[in-house]
Amino acid sequence: MTDTSNPGGGEGPAAARPRNGKQATTIYDIAELAGVNPSTVSRALSTPGRVSAKTQKRIEDAAAELNYQVNVFARALPTGRTRTIGLIVSDITNPAFFDVIRGAGTAASDHDYTLMLAESAESAELELTAARRLLATVDGLILASPRLADSEIQQLAAQKPVVVVNRNVEDVASVVADTDAGVADAIRHLATLGHRHIAYVAGPDRSWMSKRRWESIKARSDWSGIEATVVASGVPTVDGGRRSAAAVREGSATAVFCYNDLMAIGLMRELQAAGVRIPEELSILGFDNIFGSDFTTPPLSTIKSPLHEYGAGALRYVLDALDKGASDRAMPSLKTELVLRGSTGPAPA
Repeated sequence: MTDTSNPGGGEGPAAARPRNGKQATTIYDIAELAGVNPSTVSRALSTPGRVSAKTQKRIEDAAAELNYQVNVFARALPTGRTRTIGLIVSDITNPAFFDVIRGAGTAASDHDYTLMLAESAESAELELTAARRLLATVDGLILASPRLADSEIQQLAAQKPVVVVNRNVEDVASVVADTDAGVADAIRHLATLGHRHIAYVAGPDRSWMSKRRWESIKARSDWSGIEATVVASGVPTVDGGRRSAAAVREGSATAVFCYNDLMAIGLMRELQAAGVRIPEELSILGFDNIFGSDFTTPPLSTIKSPLHEYGAGALRYVLDALDKGASDRAMPSLKTELVLRGSTGPAPA
C-alpha cells in the first residue's frame, strides 16, 4: 500500500489538494490522498459497494476533506441521467407555490434526485426560455400553473417527461385538483347564508385554472339559483386584489370569490380601508389556503388546494415515466375542500 502520510516528500496530506484554490478537485486528487488508483475512486463514487468497505471509507473521507463535488453532467454520460428534475413556477413570491416546491423537493430527495427551480414571473416568453434551457440538462420537467400555449407544452413533452400542475393539456400528464368539490360546498354555504348574487375576481387571461374555477362557480351558482358575474383583474397578487375593489363595490354582489388567496387578501384590505365591513357588508372567499391566509382580520375563508400533493405527485410521475416509459396518463384527481373562517357571513338585508 502506498504511504499517504507524507506523499511527495514531506508536505503531508495537504499536498494532495489542488495548488490553485479555484481549481476543482478531481478523482486524481482523491486517489493521491487516499493512496489508491483513480479507477478505484471512480468505482467507489459512482457505484458504492464495488470496493471494500475499508477502501470506500478511506475514499469518502478523502473526498470530504478535499470538498469534492460530483459532476452530475459527467456522471450522466454513461447513463443518460443527471438525476435532476426541473420545476418552473409562474410566481415564486406566491405562497401557494411554497408547498408545491416542498412536496416536489421532498419526493426528489427521497429518490436521490435534485430539484432545479426556475420562475417565469407570469411571462409565457420567459417560461418557454426557462423550459428549453432546463430540458437541456434535467431528466424531466414539472410546469406549475404554466402560461404557455398547449402546443408549446406538447412540444416540450415530446422531448422528455413533462408533468403539468393545475392544468390539463391533451396528451401531457397532469396533476389537477377537483375544483367542483370545494366550490359546491362554498356555494351551498353562501346560499344558506342568503346570498343571491356573487362575483368572481378572475386571474390571468392565460390561466387555465382561473377559467376552470369560474366554470365551476358558474355551474354551481346556476344550479342553486344564484346570479354569478365575473370581475376582470388578471394580476394574481395582493395588488391585483386591491385594483379590483372599485369594480366589486360598483356591482351588486354580496359575496366574492377571488382567483387566489393573495387577491382575496388585497381586496379585503382595500375595501376595509374604504370603510366596508367584512363580512357584515360583503363576504370574501379565496382559493388555495396559503400560509398566512388566516392572518387577516377577519381570517379568510378559502377553498383548500392539495398543494403539497401537487408537487409530490408530479415528481413521482416524472420518475415513473423515466423508469417505465409512462406517458400522457392523468394523475388521480385530488380533492379541494372548503375552509370556513371569519370572512363569510349572512347576506346584508
